[in-house]
Amino acid sequence: MGATASDASLWAPRPPFRLRLPSGAELGAERRPLVMGVLNVTPDSFSDGGRFLKPVDALRQAERLCAEGADVLDIGGESTRPGSDPISAQEEMDRVLPVIEKLAGQAQTPISIDTQKSDVARAALEAGAQIVNDVSALRGDPQMVALVAETRVPVVLMHMQGLPRTMQRSPVYREVVSDIMNWLKRRLEFAVANGVKREQIVLDPGFGFGKTLQHNLELLRRLREFHALGRPILVGTSRKSMIGMILNRPETERLHGTLATVACAVLSGCHIVRVHDVGPCLDVVKVCEAIREGGRREDA
Repeated sequence: MGATASDASLWAPRPPFRLRLPSGAELGAERRPLVMGVLNVTPDSFSDGGRFLKPVDALRQAERLCAEGADVLDIGGESTRPGSDPISAQEEMDRVLPVIEKLAGQAQTPISIDTQKSDVARAALEAGAQIVNDVSALRGDPQMVALVAETRVPVVLMHMQGLPRTMQRSPVYREVVSDIMNWLKRRLEFAVANGVKREQIVLDPGFGFGKTLQHNLELLRRLREFHALGRPILVGTSRKSMIGMILNRPETERLHGTLATVACAVLSGCHIVRVHDVGPCLDVVKVCEAIREGGRREDA
């Protein structure tokens, strides 16, 4: 028997959301999920460490990501790959601020600062960033929650078991989806209790951060369940080891695997995909969204 209109249950709906930026503009995913382009200004990130450490190279890559259609640029100056060690706030600022200052003056694409440190986040916001992406979910720096509440910027709270240096040493969960959902709910309520606006919070299950391959696959299969938390969902699977384990390929050869995970995330109703390869991933987003909507949204 062929597919019918009743098969719409195969795709999870994507709840609407709006994030208000300091500029007064708003971000939303009414037409399609947003594509966040990754820009690592680091010497040791797992997939592109060192390639964009020099400001001139970082700016050139940012221009490329914008030209490919990135809705947001996520700029980070400290690697959080498995086994990585933290760096000082000053070193992190030295890496990211020249790039943010230049981009904020010439690009219209909103900038997100990927950091766990409040000093770095504040300096980045003053330089022109408009979103904070905190992989520690406001745990890494006790001053971060006050900064986010004060500035009223959108903030991404990500789940991570352990710390980057140790997080992949035999991570264990009772039930991975419910454990992570409950953890994110607690971090969400912590943020709100400390003055962060609920409507400015995005949640990230943290693929690859303290999870085995099977944990990651279960999260992706059941991603739609995270809509019960009532906040937009960000998915970051780009080039990650889960794809390498399945395909037995290095980071530079994981684009096709990444595209498969992006398709699964979009069909599960996610709101933002965080990726290194913006152009191909945006194509996948648009096609998946056309399938979800039955071709009714030609401008997606």
